[in-house]
Amino acid sequence: MRIIKELNKRVNELVKDLDFDEELSIVTSARPDLGDFQINNSMNLAKKFQKNPREIAESIVKELEKDEALKDINIAGPGFINFSLTDEFLEEVINRISDNIENNIDKVSSKKIIMDYGGANVSKALHVGHLRSANIGEALKRLARLLGCNVISDAHLGDFGRPLGLVILEIKKRFPDLEFFNENYEGDYNNIDLPITNADLEEIYPYASAKAKEDETYLEEAREITLKLQKHEKGYYELWQKIIGISKEDIKKVYDELNVDFDLWEGESDAAEYIEDTIKVFEDKNLVKESEGAKIIEVKKEDDKLPMPPLLLVKSNETVSYETTDLATIYERMKKFNPDEIWYLTDERQTLHFEQVFRAARLGEIVNNNTVLEFIPFGTMNGKDGKPFKTRDGGVMTLKELMQLIYVETDKRINEEIVEENKREQTAKDIAISSLKFADLLPFRRTDYVFDPDKFADLDGKTGAYLLYSTIRIKSLLNKAEGIDYEKITKISGAADRKIMLMLLEMPKVLEKAYSVKSLNDICEYVYNLIATYNSFYAENKIITCPDKDLQTSWLALSSVVYKTVILLLDILGMNIPEKM
Repeated sequence: MRIIKELNKRVNELVKDLDFDEELSIVTSARPDLGDFQINNSMNLAKKFQKNPREIAESIVKELEKDEALKDINIAGPGFINFSLTDEFLEEVINRISDNIENNIDKVSSKKIIMDYGGANVSKALHVGHLRSANIGEALKRLARLLGCNVISDAHLGDFGRPLGLVILEIKKRFPDLEFFNENYEGDYNNIDLPITNADLEEIYPYASAKAKEDETYLEEAREITLKLQKHEKGYYELWQKIIGISKEDIKKVYDELNVDFDLWEGESDAAEYIEDTIKVFEDKNLVKESEGAKIIEVKKEDDKLPMPPLLLVKSNETVSYETTDLATIYERMKKFNPDEIWYLTDERQTLHFEQVFRAARLGEIVNNNTVLEFIPFGTMNGKDGKPFKTRDGGVMTLKELMQLIYVETDKRINEEIVEENKREQTAKDIAISSLKFADLLPFRRTDYVFDPDKFADLDGKTGAYLLYSTIRIKSLLNKAEGIDYEKITKISGAADRKIMLMLLEMPKVLEKAYSVKSLNDICEYVYNLIATYNSFYAENKIITCPDKDLQTSWLALSSVVYKTVILLLDILGMNIPEKM
């Protein structure tokens, strides 16, 4: 149980005989000069019992004075109660955290949650638009697990729609003699070498996509191939599997570099076997209508203030829609995992899509009444011009190019006298990815932000590089203290170390809020402020050479707790810490 929650329980136990029939709430003081914490219930209680708020406050203070862990209890204004923790109690609770960091974490839930935050499209290069989904999703997964949730993450690849039909069509145009297109071929498709690399696929898709926009015949051929693929037609399906294998391997490498990992690498195609059953569910409930040769589901509600178009279930050419594969995926997930919640992370532009899908899922009752379907949208990463980030020639930048851009900037800042040459490349990459992640997670997730490689790699300011450098310095301090027994805090020197200790007690609240609003910005701000506060303390005190041994060991013990806390938080954010930089 977190310390502040424990303190809250303790205070309410003290005042139980006052029969307020209302739980007192402890909050961090808005006036640190008056105390560490505040209780602001007096005004509400005064209205409830028709008494003067100061009279109420005095009755509470009288009970609080019985607790030896509290000091400097006072009343400000009409009835705001302030108090501080004694040094002895503060030392005790920080030592408890030092023994086990779990003592400063509140578990919020044991729910089973499926998180869908990949969304990479097979045969297409991962681009900057995939960055925030990967970073936010990975961090939320780690946070939810830390807080007690059973999380199953799914990359959910886009691997079964028209983009694949376009790619296969263009391969057919370029390599018409491949046995995949031979209706009479009876051999083993696994033995056929595909003369295509991932780089070829990344060139083929944009070419085919552009051509389809100009050539209606070409587009129609792609539609026909997409239908053949979705019906698992011989040759086309086996070629598709080859393409998936090539593309997925490259996608995994990029995600690995981003320190992003998925439990499941499923895609739209994995729900294919559930599509017929899913459609039948809606047909059996008479929810499916015919519209110009297509099948649709009306999802509009009477109280809708904005237009809500029907969900397209099956297109007029008999191919299924993106919405249908998402519904089939929900159907599949409920059958396989029966999750309490399913979270989807994409940018804001998918808002309407998920509203349609969620409404249809409820209408068709393919989820339980208490199953939570949550769409977690995010803003865009923009260039210095305030527009979506592009390459110099105006094209969409791939994630590989973006990571290289940051890597070049961080490599310039590597201290050659400290980092061995054989570790320079990996160190630069760790700093680059961590800087990229921190910059991406620092704004509230729905906020657009400006991407600035020079700024993100800076060792000064609110950057990932600054956090890494500071963390490495704390570790270096602790290494220098090898041989000194600093297991416990036994002495508090003054306001500086008290401030750090009180900040440590705030961590559970920060984690809970991040989980509640599904954004990492509060964690980013908290870890930055914690490190900045510690750095000021570090600069003001000669810890290793301190002549007061009780103070020296206490400062080292406090440094160790800060280090453990920072490591925990940076891990949530998906940031790797190099040995030196």
